[in-house]
Amino acid sequence: MSTATGEHRRRVLGQPLDSREDPQLLRGEATYVADIDLPGTAHMAILGSELAHARILGIETKAAEAMPGVLKVATAADFPDVMPLPCIWVPGGVESHFPPHPYGLPGARPVLSGDTVRHVGDPLAVVVAETPRQAAAALAALHVEYEPLPVVTRADDALAPGAPQLHEAVPGNLNAYWTCGDKDRTDAAIAAAEVTVELDLVNQRTINSPIEPRGAVGVHDAATGEYTLYASTQGPHNHRFLLSALVLGIPFDKLRVIAPTVGGSFGTKGYLYPDMALVLLLSKALGRPVKWVDTRTGLMNSTVQGRDHRQHVTLAGTRDGRITAVRCTSYANLGAYPSTIGPGVATALMGRSITGMYAVEAAFCEVYAAFPNTVPLGAQRGSGRAEAAFLMERLVDRYAAEIGMDPAEVRRRNLVPAEAFPYDNGLGWTYDSGNYRENFDRALELAGYAAMPARRAEARPRGKRLGVGLATYVAVCGVGPSTRMSQEGMLGGTWESANIRIHPTGEVAVTVGSASTGQSHGTVFAQVAAEELGIDPAAVQVYEGDTRGAPYGQGTYGSRSYSMAGPAVALTARKLKAKLVRAGAVLLGIPEDKVVHAGGGVHEEGNPANAKTFAELAMALWYGWGLPPEIEPALDETTHFDPPDFNYPFGTHVAVVEVDELTGETEVVAYTAVDDAGHIGNPTIVQGQIEGSIVHGLGQALMEAAVYDPEGRLLTADLTGYALPRATDAPFFALDKTVTPSPHNPLGAKGAGEIATVPPAAAVTNAVVDALSDLGVRHIDMPLTPEKVWRRLRGEAQ
Repeated sequence: MSTATGEHRRRVLGQPLDSREDPQLLRGEATYVADIDLPGTAHMAILGSELAHARILGIETKAAEAMPGVLKVATAADFPDVMPLPCIWVPGGVESHFPPHPYGLPGARPVLSGDTVRHVGDPLAVVVAETPRQAAAALAALHVEYEPLPVVTRADDALAPGAPQLHEAVPGNLNAYWTCGDKDRTDAAIAAAEVTVELDLVNQRTINSPIEPRGAVGVHDAATGEYTLYASTQGPHNHRFLLSALVLGIPFDKLRVIAPTVGGSFGTKGYLYPDMALVLLLSKALGRPVKWVDTRTGLMNSTVQGRDHRQHVTLAGTRDGRITAVRCTSYANLGAYPSTIGPGVATALMGRSITGMYAVEAAFCEVYAAFPNTVPLGAQRGSGRAEAAFLMERLVDRYAAEIGMDPAEVRRRNLVPAEAFPYDNGLGWTYDSGNYRENFDRALELAGYAAMPARRAEARPRGKRLGVGLATYVAVCGVGPSTRMSQEGMLGGTWESANIRIHPTGEVAVTVGSASTGQSHGTVFAQVAAEELGIDPAAVQVYEGDTRGAPYGQGTYGSRSYSMAGPAVALTARKLKAKLVRAGAVLLGIPEDKVVHAGGGVHEEGNPANAKTFAELAMALWYGWGLPPEIEPALDETTHFDPPDFNYPFGTHVAVVEVDELTGETEVVAYTAVDDAGHIGNPTIVQGQIEGSIVHGLGQALMEAAVYDPEGRLLTADLTGYALPRATDAPFFALDKTVTPSPHNPLGAKGAGEIATVPPAAAVTNAVVDALSDLGVRHIDMPLTPEKVWRRLRGEAQ
């Protein structure tokens, strides 16, 4: 078979087509969980604990039960057979402390706490009523008798002798001690080094703030025994398995999970939460649909939070700028319970990533993952990798200052060389491809790095201190491969799949196991199929988010959709294209090697008049007339894609800030990002993801922090107390890319959706420290609020 798709390739895949999802979203016509109103729907409200740590002596429900519209009040005693929510990622080599579920998974978090609460917001009871207002009113009438217990909110404090004990099964609150790298070699390299620098870092806890809080609608059909869950979820297939087999104990085939439009996630909606099980249980009990939609304050007190490491880090090197060793000791706050994959986020994703783009001879990371009285930890955009980049990039700047070398030159001297790929970083990752030097030099050129001294001098008469901060990163993405994830301790196949059906009219239906949370899957997957089939993307419709009919997929997280589901779509389309060519040869009466595939149809090589259009081929295969036995009728194929390894996007970011000498206010006046995500499916969509990711990272650097008081109350429990970046906080972006395709998938793609969140916190912190370096400032903990910077300007210690 020969092809003639070069022009089409330039027109479809890799082109900046407008997102087909946007008009519906912008007009307010999309259907979110909150918009689902089934006949007879009742409304659920959840009572969260007022205390961070206490025994439950009793819950008085009679007053609430007597209130208008109330249908049911339930506590833990009403669900004796429901299993605790499982944790499916216990880091490799770590022993689970909790009693095992089926499949050996630990279950530690009850759907409702019956004896002890362990964080403010821990679910205690539910009310179901005819209206949301009635449910909320009855919730306020519940009376809980508590016996307060001591509280601890920091990971390092939770591990101290005599700290309050959260779980009897977990002595000393230590869920996991996890390591990677070569400890002895690293310690020896540090001891022998010409130069060592050390830092104590706080990567503060942050709160994901998608525009849509979580929600769930449960429906039980008494006639069939089937359940349907509508939920704002990143992984409907995964949640179907976990809920049916490991929480409710019902047949897998009796549960259907549907993800309607999901208004953002950033990692939070990939987790199993009590509300998902509760709406299903209560629907069965009441014989009608039950609906729950969270509030903003509820989200902040119950949905998984991110980051939260306290670290002591060391870098060793030579006087001429060669890094010889890096070591990290980290205390990770898992929150009160191990979330669905929280322990893996706090360990492997961070620890194996600490050397970034640098060729470091010896590295070691140890993580103490602990249980304090805070909301459980989960993923946040760039999770683990952002924390790793922050510690490494801060160390490199500190090292450059110590040896009196330009920070850019130190980085340049230590980048992994292009000829070294695939590159084993010594911590568990094998980088697939890259030209780090090209990427780094392009970023400095685009940022005008050589002109910064002049810009610095210009700013001072205006009362501004100009600082420049660099940050590089490598971000492991594309979760699978399944076997490797099992070695890391995750239960579940992390492969993806796609089905394509070509209808007799020539229209194409692509169904994928992934689930969009705003990444324009319908646009990009249509481009992939159209590219391979040689047709217009407008002829392709994409379906996802419903476990009935959609092939299995892990879902959307870890910047995996395009590099995992995209290849599944491409490979399925190639199967169909091969079948079109085989059928075309029969219909045209020519040998298969004389068939040219172009524009979706086929024609005879050298004789374009002897041809069949795409629609004619589709109809012929639909009828099955005149086909030999070896060609089955219809065009319907499925592919399961499991890559041989992860993919490793990378990049260099440069932040330029001005610090006001009178107020301490920091303004990011310019921001340059050069990222490498391999071959990109749609540049417009990726640019939006890059810009949003940068702003997300700037938020952590400058303003975001989840603040708990000593009693475990979240003081930043709404948007009046938790600061988020606004459009006016976003600087001018200078964006560019380099392209080094990944060999691990047929699209040459690498993750893109979250990668630009990884370096901004480091770049901005480096820039602010640079602006204050002549005052002897060597580090400032995030967030870099005006007050904190103002105090350092005046010589106050951190």
